[in-house]
Amino acid sequence: MALTPLWLALAAATANLLGAYAVIRQRRTGLRVIDTSLAFGAGFMVAVVLVGVLPRVFAEGSAVAPMYVLGGYLFVHLVQHVVVPHFHFGEETHDVTGAAAFSALLGLSLHTFFDGVAIASGFLVSPQLGILLFLAVLLHKLPEGVAIASVSLAGGHREQHALGAAAVLGASTVVGVLLTEVVAPLRSHGLAIAAGVTLYVAASNLVPEIQARRGWALPAAFFGGTLALLVGELFLRGLG
Repeated sequence: MALTPLWLALAAATANLLGAYAVIRQRRTGLRVIDTSLAFGAGFMVAVVLVGVLPRVFAEGSAVAPMYVLGGYLFVHLVQHVVVPHFHFGEETHDVTGAAAFSALLGLSLHTFFDGVAIASGFLVSPQLGILLFLAVLLHKLPEGVAIASVSLAGGHREQHALGAAAVLGASTVVGVLLTEVVAPLRSHGLAIAAGVTLYVAASNLVPEIQARRGWALPAAFFGGTLALLVGELFLRGLG
């Protein structure tokens, strides 16, 4: 079976559900592994944007490409300060209101939509870039599932609702892939917008989560993620 953006989006959506399942079943070992995935994914995401995506976006020669990158970055910043001002990645351990849980779902759904845009627009450039962006998306899908499920439970909802919220995030990624393939502005500028979105999530959301925790395990995972991207980029170039 050939790898396509749609199949990869479905695989990424499954990771949302796995993260939610770890919260619901209180799999502490699984949650610690997901914390490491968060750090590793942050390093991978920063590297894939700076090394893999931005050179290709700017190589197109479009004078407006940097503005779309900036627009994607500012869009997520605006959403997280207006729609979900108190949201953070990772497990929510304090009670929240139902409205806060809903706003977290809405804000994360907007972000996961651009996960799908990133995968599909990467494939429009090359299968190698599409695979790298899929891996970047996949690595933070587990923490997303943890975040939305724990917020849902903290907001007083049942386990089924928490799983349903994670499924909404996965569906939003699939929609992002499908719309990128048919909506002209996303086909033309989706990669630049997704670069800004991904950079914000990695540098402004995930990195502070790592910095707030003691020890060397998570920083080591972060640097491991950047190294993995560099190795993966060389490997895929060799295949290409």
